[in-house]
Amino acid sequence: MSVRQWSRDLAMGARFAVTGGREAWVRVLLTAVGVGLGVALLLLTTALPSALASRHERERGRNDMTFSSVIKKKSDRTLLIATSDTTFRDEDVRGRMLEPEGARAPLPPGVSSFPAVGDMVVSPALDRLLKSPDGKLLRERLGYRVRGTIADSGLVGPHELAYYAGADKLSATAETNGRIERIDSFGYSGQSEAMDPILVLLVLIVFVVLLMPVGVFIAAAVRFGGERRDRRLAALRLVGADGRMTRRIAAGEALAGALVGLALGAGFFLIGRQLAGLVMVFRISVFPSDLNPTPGLVVLVALAVPSAAVAVTLLALRGVVIEPLGVVRTARPSRRRLWWRLLLPLGGLAMLYPMIGQGRSNGNFNQYLVIGGVLLLLVGITALLPWVVEAVVARLNSGGVAWQLAIRRLQLSSGTAARMVNGIAVAVAGAIALQMLFAGVDDDYTKVSDQDLARAQMSVQVPAGVPMAEAVRRMSRTRGVTHTTALGRTELGDGRDEPEQQSTVSVGDCAALREAARLPSCKDGDIFAVGDAKWDSSTAKLNKAGKRLYFDPSFGSGSKGKEIPWTVPQGVKRADSRRDPSGEERGGFLFTPGALPPQAASTVRGTVFLRLDESVPDVREFVRNSSARLDPLADPETWTATIQSKKFTSIRTGLFVGATCVLVLIGASLLISQLEQLRERKKLLSALVAFGTRRRTLSMSVLWQTAIPITLGLVLASIVGLTLGTVLLKMTGTSVSVDWASVLSMTGIGAGVVLLVTLLSLPPLIRLMRPDGLRTE
Repeated sequence: MSVRQWSRDLAMGARFAVTGGREAWVRVLLTAVGVGLGVALLLLTTALPSALASRHERERGRNDMTFSSVIKKKSDRTLLIATSDTTFRDEDVRGRMLEPEGARAPLPPGVSSFPAVGDMVVSPALDRLLKSPDGKLLRERLGYRVRGTIADSGLVGPHELAYYAGADKLSATAETNGRIERIDSFGYSGQSEAMDPILVLLVLIVFVVLLMPVGVFIAAAVRFGGERRDRRLAALRLVGADGRMTRRIAAGEALAGALVGLALGAGFFLIGRQLAGLVMVFRISVFPSDLNPTPGLVVLVALAVPSAAVAVTLLALRGVVIEPLGVVRTARPSRRRLWWRLLLPLGGLAMLYPMIGQGRSNGNFNQYLVIGGVLLLLVGITALLPWVVEAVVARLNSGGVAWQLAIRRLQLSSGTAARMVNGIAVAVAGAIALQMLFAGVDDDYTKVSDQDLARAQMSVQVPAGVPMAEAVRRMSRTRGVTHTTALGRTELGDGRDEPEQQSTVSVGDCAALREAARLPSCKDGDIFAVGDAKWDSSTAKLNKAGKRLYFDPSFGSGSKGKEIPWTVPQGVKRADSRRDPSGEERGGFLFTPGALPPQAASTVRGTVFLRLDESVPDVREFVRNSSARLDPLADPETWTATIQSKKFTSIRTGLFVGATCVLVLIGASLLISQLEQLRERKKLLSALVAFGTRRRTLSMSVLWQTAIPITLGLVLASIVGLTLGTVLLKMTGTSVSVDWASVLSMTGIGAGVVLLVTLLSLPPLIRLMRPDGLRTE
């Protein structure tokens, strides 16, 4: 068969699709909308890598922390910059205080000029928040005048909360390293830390699981209008076309819908691209300009979708006999064969088997085997589900009228019913496998915090130069704070310079010291030595009456060379170690305030542990505001029960973002498919109503026609998902366990989407169930 003949037949089918009147256009539009939604999501997926790369590049471009132990010399090219990050109602606020030291000091990206002392430039999102009633507490905390906004080049996303404030009297020393630094440029040129193999595996599986349902939906969308197309194909045979030609013409009709779908998909993507800057999903937002699909992937989508439309149509008609007097599809079809359908999932398992037990210690997983194996397992669902539906409905007979109508319809067109739920089954299977994988490796990237939330829920670092008593007084008066515990820290050594033996000193009243050690008895003026801390081998050697030790003032004030001498007195009491509220095991010496030499007070840097009344609204915001009055650079720590890897959290967030988009696509595509099915059955429904069938009976039959295949699809999806999840866990070297709550929640979400689509299709169904639907020309 020549290419010319193929082209002519495909073009004829495309002309039939667009010149066949209202019915033809409805069919094309249904196909185009279904394909367009899938194409839009594919384009979005191809644009995500560039969007994330753009966010990362802007983040690297504005990097200002060197953490270098060598302090740069002051010059007209240097800038003092202080980190003043804060949190507002669980949202991070990136803050920097700037003090240029010369005319050629580097400007941060997105900032046109340095703000004056007391002024700040803010991101548009922060500007909106500060101007809103919800931003009252944050306005009180920042206290600067807004004099401008940060351009997009200085922000990672349109919803980022960030500001640069003008400052003076900043000082960069070894003690302020990481909080206040002197820099001469912005940006970071180092290599990013590579992800470990298991995180790479997670990324691969996430992309395959999210994209696979999209492909399934596109394949289903190009087969809309199959029953009405059969009558046109029979007419073509009547006027002289042979069987192969009619199949190519049918493929041309699908090609027309796919091409229109490509155009609609591009339009949907461009609309979604412009709207992307207005929404934030799981705290991730991107600028519209960041969503630039990779040209090569765009070309691949543009070629793959029309090709898939032609291939799927030809494949669907391979077993259909098209004759001049009709299409042999209404007769009972031959039973589907099972053996070749089982080869797909078995082939997928065979591809994944060599990597079982590899874990993170044997290098990266083979990407081609991972992608191929997961694809074959998920594609296996689409091959097995039609056989499962056919085998089950063939054995269902007895029941009420609605049940009989539904079963008979499913027996005649089980393939159509299976196609409708293929996408949701694939999505649920992938989601179950991912949930098992995430739950299995969660412990590797999540550790239990040492912080004791029963003893405190927040902590505040007391800045140098602020007396501990003043910090405690202010924090105690904060609304919602029920109890404060203040523990200071400094150091003792046996020499003025580079001592051989060194130990820590904790300072606090008796109640505070009891939070760090078990004391025999305590009154102000007492000194204790902790002798059983596992890490402490120096205190016993230093705790000798008459021994001369030195407080190190550089620990608190930076005045090296002015060490404060102290002689170990008689009667230092012994104490037993106890973990403080932060989980730290304290050793060394414990001083009550009356025992601390007055000169050493300036060397003490303290921490105030806070117990909160959680019933007070915004209690943490009140604490942060009080802390900011102590020191604008202070960032109170909110305690949590667990600490999770940021990369692991980012991948999980990406999964949630992608799953949200896929769920929207699932719902929209199912609704379009359901409406197309009802439109094709318009005359049948009208005939049944004309013969006296109750509308309630017909509605229930439509519900059963949806419920039976989706139930079978979800059962099959659960089996495949559990199998895939088990294999993935064995690949990562993790013990296999099933989170049944997640499995049930995934299947419940899938069933909920289908139920919602069914409910939305009831109004059109009721309109179609009218006797006048039998009218024809």
